[in-house]
Amino acid sequence: MLPEDKKKELARTALQLRYDLLEMIGVGVAGHLGGSSSLAELMAVLYFYKMNIDKGKLKDPNRDRLVLSKGHAALIQYAALCEKGCFPRAELKRVKTLHGLLQGHPDLTTPGIEAVTGSLGQGLSISLGMALALRLDKSPARVYTIMGDGEQSEGQLWEAAMAAANFNVDNLTAFLDWNKVQATGKTADIFRIPDLDKKWSGFGWNVISIKGHDIGQIVDATEKAEALKGKPSIIIMDTIKGKGFSFAEGNPAYHNGIFTEEVYKQAYRELDALKAGL
Repeated sequence: MLPEDKKKELARTALQLRYDLLEMIGVGVAGHLGGSSSLAELMAVLYFYKMNIDKGKLKDPNRDRLVLSKGHAALIQYAALCEKGCFPRAELKRVKTLHGLLQGHPDLTTPGIEAVTGSLGQGLSISLGMALALRLDKSPARVYTIMGDGEQSEGQLWEAAMAAANFNVDNLTAFLDWNKVQATGKTADIFRIPDLDKKWSGFGWNVISIKGHDIGQIVDATEKAEALKGKPSIIIMDTIKGKGFSFAEGNPAYHNGIFTEEVYKQAYRELDALKAGL
């Protein structure tokens, strides 16, 4: 059971990550707010509680790896890496600029990024390869991969799912950000993928379903997955796209939306109100 003081600390970290999203996106430039904000609590738990990762040893062979398969949500990973001290805070103002360190999708030139990803369902395959290599090396490290619900329609993802179960890859934990909205609308309207829990279970995975903004549930589920031997685990997180911003919650316009000055100020006011309650 996660102590209450630690839970509050991680909640404050998740809130700071959302502030960082606003700093990176700014006014008048498109930025992936929705699918980034739905991952704030998970990123807080992984980077600031669970993962073995040290800013001074980012190439340590025994470090834990995180692969963001839904690479369009890179901003939330950049926020976490910045708060970990992996690169200067000034870089947050240079996202998607020619000379900036932080590009629109994850790139290996960014400290702490483990794989180049996008939106094509390739992250699980990459993660599986990493997990198998670590097992061969008898490394204690774990691999975490974060997928979107839209990418569940990609065939390569399910090939990797079958292979991971076939090879009993228990040092791999996947997270499914089930926020139910993708770039142009609701996932159920674009490509129906019902019974995700049954599908993953049928493919041989240990399935854990949680509320994806509940820090205690994220921690408990991650530890249960780590303790299970003999099969990979997936944690299906029921989340809200754009969580923390009333105008963006469940709104596909903010998958990669543009802030007006007025909405940008509103976003800060809403975060400030949340901060006052923590």
